[in-house]
Amino acid sequence: MPIWRRKALWMLALLAAISAPAGLAAQTSAAMKNSSADSLEQHLGKGYEALKQEKYEDAEHEFRAALDIDPELAMRARFPLAVALFEQHKPTEARKEFETVRHEAGDQPSVCYYLGRIDLDARNYKGAIESLTKASERPPYPDTAFYLGLAYLKQGSDQDAEKWLKKATELNPDDSRAEYQLALLYRKEGKQEDADRAFERSKESKAKSDKLSQLKYACGQELDRNASGPAPSCDQLYDENDPDRLTSLGILYGQHGQLEKALKPLQRASELMPQSPQMQYNLAFTYYQLKRFADARIPLETAVQRWPDLFPLNALYGAVLWNLGEVAPAYQALHHAHQLDAQDAGTSALLEQSLFEMAEHAGDAQALAYLQEAAAAEPADAEAHRRLAEIYQRTGKTELAQVEKQKAEALAKSPKN
Repeated sequence: MPIWRRKALWMLALLAAISAPAGLAAQTSAAMKNSSADSLEQHLGKGYEALKQEKYEDAEHEFRAALDIDPELAMRARFPLAVALFEQHKPTEARKEFETVRHEAGDQPSVCYYLGRIDLDARNYKGAIESLTKASERPPYPDTAFYLGLAYLKQGSDQDAEKWLKKATELNPDDSRAEYQLALLYRKEGKQEDADRAFERSKESKAKSDKLSQLKYACGQELDRNASGPAPSCDQLYDENDPDRLTSLGILYGQHGQLEKALKPLQRASELMPQSPQMQYNLAFTYYQLKRFADARIPLETAVQRWPDLFPLNALYGAVLWNLGEVAPAYQALHHAHQLDAQDAGTSALLEQSLFEMAEHAGDAQALAYLQEAAAAEPADAEAHRRLAEIYQRTGKTELAQVEKQKAEALAKSPKN
């Protein structure tokens, strides 16, 4: 179960934006009762994973398939579909999907943000300002203020442009784009001294970003040389108010086996960004590696409720519950994780073990259902068929017992076993 690699802040906000509200969660619960539920969950899971990996064509395919099954999944499927279209530079198609989401879910800040971006690219500055202003009331992404300032600048509203570009530099001081646009604005207005200062700040931001990249590289090199020894670059990388730096540092420590050292930055990052699935996963996974399963459970419980369709969260949660001895809840989490990604071998194996455990304490009819699911989860494993044969033999269904016995024997002789 590999730790998520570092992602841009917009992806974290995107995942938060597509969390299912209570009403949609209820719809999903009902949908899971029909025969297409597994397929729906798999399409959603694959779609989110494709977005995370920036495979936008694949994401588009998966979310369209999910909507074919349930067209009412506005924020869970249609919104990320629109994002995938936007990232593929398909503004007309993306706008259509975003407008549909807005009709169904209202003026969500994340939807207004993207509609504003589309209008900005289309030089519809009035429309861009209207949408981005709505988004700025609860900024869904770190660069919301920047794009609103840019829209005002393109429209020629210099005073408003200055206001929002300044705000962008306050909210995201490491982004040099806002300072650069401010410099161009000041130069246009004949404020050469202000322009020079803004240009200088833009260069400083760029230099700071480059230095941060160098620190991360140096930290990794120091840990490669001596993971338990002094690592001055890693010490410099720690910033208790920067979740991105904290996450990078925690991951570097974790990759070099320094799990206890990884906890402090990852705990702080989790506190700073409680609505980030990546931050909660990174912290929980580190606890899991340390076998502190009760601690790992805490960030995961809320995370899997807020982001029900993210495979890594569900798979890790199931593994944590299994290690805590909570077999039935572990099965529920692993079953859902398997729905989202049926190809993950570790999850399939643990799901099979949870089903075996529950079958041991169930009546014959329920045990048969559990073992049939186990056989489907691990089709190359003979054990589920052996156990099925025992139950069929015990209940007088000798023909079925013989069939399962033959399957078990054939699988036991196969090269994979």
